[in-house]
Amino acid sequence: MAFDTSYASPRQATVFFERRELVRLLSLYGRMVSAGEWRDYAIDGLSESAVFSVYKRSSEAPLYRVEKRPALARKQGAWAVIGQGGMILRRGHELEQVLRFFDKGRFKVVD
Repeated sequence: MAFDTSYASPRQATVFFERRELVRLLSLYGRMVSAGEWRDYAIDGLSESAVFSVYKRSSEAPLYRVEKRPALARKQGAWAVIGQGGMILRRGHELEQVLRFFDKGRFKVVD
């Protein structure tokens, strides 16, 4: 019995990061690992989005997810930083603008 490809569902194109985007995400990851804040990461290419997840421990849920959703590029912006609870912490049209969320000095100790 031969496999007939006419009945197979067509493959959907997956969304993934471009090289310059991956370089920027991995440099941020390296900086945060050297600061002792992050320990692991995962990259997923899905049909609607590409996701870069970072973990404090690999056995837990991700601390942050950086998502690229091209369908929202003209509306809210293709890029988003999503927190552990699923809350969108930052959204924008440019990756650099969204990644400023992780800049040092953003969080300050209040007495």
